[in-house]
This record gives sequence, structure tokens and C-alpha cells, in this order.
Amino acid sequence: MSQGPSRFYLTTPIYYATGEPHIGHAYTTFLADTVARYHRQAGLRVLFLTGTDEHGQKIQEEADGRGMTPIELCDEMAARFEEAWGHLDISYDRFIRTTEAEHVAVVQAFLTRLQERGLIYEDEYSGWYCVHEERYWTSKDLTSEGACPECNRPVREIEEKNYFFRMSRFQEDLVRHLEKNPDWILPQSRQNEVLGFLRQPLSDLSISRPRSRLAWGVPLPFDPEHVTYVWVDALINYVTASGAITPEGEGFDDVSGSWWPADLHIIGKDILTTHAVYWPTLLMGAGLPLPRRILAHGWWVAGETKMSKSMGNVVDPLALEEEFGKDAVRWYLIREMPTGHDASYTPERFLARYEELANILGNLASRVISMIVRYRDGAIPPAPGEGLRAQEDEARRRYREAMEALRVHEAMAAAMDFAREANGYVEQRQPWAQAKEEGRETELDETLATLARALAALTALLFPVMPAKMEELSRGLGLDEPPTLDELGELDLRGRRVEKGAGLFPKKPLEAMGPSSS
Repeated sequence: MSQGPSRFYLTTPIYYATGEPHIGHAYTTFLADTVARYHRQAGLRVLFLTGTDEHGQKIQEEADGRGMTPIELCDEMAARFEEAWGHLDISYDRFIRTTEAEHVAVVQAFLTRLQERGLIYEDEYSGWYCVHEERYWTSKDLTSEGACPECNRPVREIEEKNYFFRMSRFQEDLVRHLEKNPDWILPQSRQNEVLGFLRQPLSDLSISRPRSRLAWGVPLPFDPEHVTYVWVDALINYVTASGAITPEGEGFDDVSGSWWPADLHIIGKDILTTHAVYWPTLLMGAGLPLPRRILAHGWWVAGETKMSKSMGNVVDPLALEEEFGKDAVRWYLIREMPTGHDASYTPERFLARYEELANILGNLASRVISMIVRYRDGAIPPAPGEGLRAQEDEARRRYREAMEALRVHEAMAAAMDFAREANGYVEQRQPWAQAKEEGRETELDETLATLARALAALTALLFPVMPAKMEELSRGLGLDEPPTLDELGELDLRGRRVEKGAGLFPKKPLEAMGPSSS
């Protein structure tokens, strides 16, 4: 498989298999799905990876608490994630589980490679451990109450033998990479955050846990009495799925026949350090290329508080989907959160974005198709349909520019602005008046052809975020599927039969949000 612009490999984090899919998981996955669909539209071969992270102490303790084995818990939770992503129209190409035999073998091959290069050593560790974050802390890291600085949960004091990766050896190499590639991490504030972190001496990374304390993990290939630190195991999934490294450990010196390196890792900002410090230094240690870009998005917050399972304030995307439809949920999450920054979820904001769909896009589609049925017996007139061509071209330009820069919310704004312009064109041209007056048949044909073309352009622009609804609208315009952006230039709608359907986005009262969402 050749490297270069003909392919695009993107990943979500693999989600920890102890909780149900929630709005945070959904946003990350919708964002990745939108980017994947955009690149497929552009004619690229895409590998879109997601999956579940299935090792570590949290899994072991959660399974014990439920009276299950760890693999039984993992099987159950992986099935729930796959089912949720099916409901929500996620077009992933590969769902990886870290308990897969292939992945276990690649992790062991990766660690063997580091050991053979003299980058792993054994030492004693003494410090504070947070089970929830699967992370060690020093005393100075803890909160004033002595809790984990990330999740504010209690920590345990631990002293034990560990194996360490010489991460500190690659600190200057990583700094040089960041300085040479100023947009390697998006948004820019996250890149600056990592550079700030690297101004302090970088410690070596503990990569193992003794089996006597934690049995549920990938055994170290050089010491079966230790299992691999779950974050090291998890990060390597991106390489496993790429096909770069065989289970036999071949491929480190030539990845050209694989999908590696990833073109884009999409993550939440809370796991930036693991992806922008641990991961690149591990890859440098193994002699593998670094991912081309990392997008670290913000958090969904309720008021001033991050949504989290432990806070009991998470929103279930499947509950919203049941009432409003999956594409409305997709639209809200992508449209509402400025890519890379935090956003606040409220039922009122959700309904406002839904009404945007209903009043601007849905109303436009209903009016245009109804008028073609009424005035032209359901056939799109044989007119040029150029009345909004300049506005369409500008919308496409803004849309492409924003998508390529991973400002996905701005791309959706460009599409919705064009829908507003099309609504304005209806009011300006007043096709109902053109239909009543003799001698204005040519004007009416041009109006209706222009509006039909505008709807077709909107299906192309909005398909990556609302695939089901845009396929429905395309069929209403007599098309088999939404055109691509490149196909719009030569699109010929003349004579196609339109078909009235149910409203794309039926009006909903605020009460439809239900008590569980408020």
C-alpha cells in the first residue's frame, strides 16, 4: 500500500471497557467519522480505526465487583460500543480490541524491540498510584487533600519493582520535532502546552506492573511475572491496526507496505500527554515514524463541570437519538463545539441547533420540492440553475479550507450559511408570484433549477456529518446518492423527478428533551 495523498489513516482513542458510551465518546467518534467521510468523498482510501481498551487494574477491579471474569466484562462492553456506533452510523473500518491475539503479539514485539535497543531497564518505584487514571504520581503532584490531580480520587502508596522505558533520552528529539512542525498538535494552544511540559526534565516511563498486583495485562516478553502498563499496551493499538508490524516482530525497518504512520489521531485533551509525549518517544525508541498530526479536542461540560460518569452528569447519546434521530445528534455535537475547545451541553442549546436544521435546511428542502411538484409536475426544469453559483462556490471554498484545517465546526457553518442564502433567494425571487404571472415561465424555471442545485450542493456539504438525512434528501432530488464536492461542477439535474417525503426534521418542543437530558 503506497504512502501519500491517496490514503488517509485516522484513529479515535480506544475507549476503556468499564462504562457505557456517553456524549464524550460520541463526540470524538462523530468528529472522526465526519473527517473520514470527507476524505472518502475526496476519493482517498481511508482506514478509520476505533475500538476498546481492555487491560489494566480498572478492568480487573470492575470485573471483580460484578462477579465476572475480565474477558467477560470486555466482551460485554465491546459489544455495547459496537452496537452504539452501529446505531449512530459510525463508518469505522476496523474495531480493535486490545485482548486480540494479534495485538498482544505486536505489543510484545514492540517491547522486545525497545529492550534489544537498550531502552528498557529494571528499577524500584516508590510513589502514589491512582487506579482510575492508571498512573503514578509524586507527592508534589497530588492535590492539597492528597488526591489524584486528574480525577480527585484517592491514591495508593506503592513501592515495587518496575521496568522503565528511557523516555528521557528522547526529550530533545521531541522538542525539535514540535518546533519543526508547529501545527503537529491542534489547536495551537495544545502544542504550546506540550512544549511547556517539556521545559521540565522528562522522567523515564514505568512500563510494567508486577503480576502479583495486577494479573490482567499483556505479559512482558522478557519477564512473564510483569504485565505491560495499560497505556503502553493501548497506544500500540494504532500500529497493530496499521499492519506495520507482524505478530512475528517484522516490519520495524520498513513500514511502506502498511497504513503507518497515522495521518491523524483524534483525542480528548485529557489524554494529550500520553499521545504527544509518551507515544512519540516510544515510536522514536522503536525507530518508527511519528503520526502526522494530533487533534486534541475539548470537553463537554455541564455548567462549569466536565461531564463524567463519576459526577453522574453524562448525557446518553442513544437517548437523544431515539427522540431526535441520529443525524440531529451528530449535527448538534459537531456544530456546537468549536473544534479543539470546550462546549457546554444544555437541552436548550440542543433544541436551538435542532431548530436550525428544521427551520433553515428542512424548511428549504420542503418548500423547493413542493414547488417543483406543484409548478413543474415534479420534474426539475431544463434551465441553467446558476442563480446561486457564486455563493455555492464560496461555500465550497470555505468548507474545504475549514475541513483541511480540521476546523470542522466552521465547515458546517459555511454549509448552513449557504442554506440561509438559498432561503433568501426564495424570498427574493418569489416563485409563487412568477408562477401566477404570464410570460415568467423562464424565470420560474431558473428559480426552481437554481434551488434544486442548491439542495444538491447542500447534500454534498452536509453528508459527512448527516449521512442518512442527506441520502434521504438526495433521493428526493432524483439522485441515487449525494454527489461529491468535485462532482458538483458537472452535476446535471435537468429532468430529474423529485419526490416529496416526510419532513427531514419535524418540529419538536423542549419537553421532547425529557427529564434525563435536563
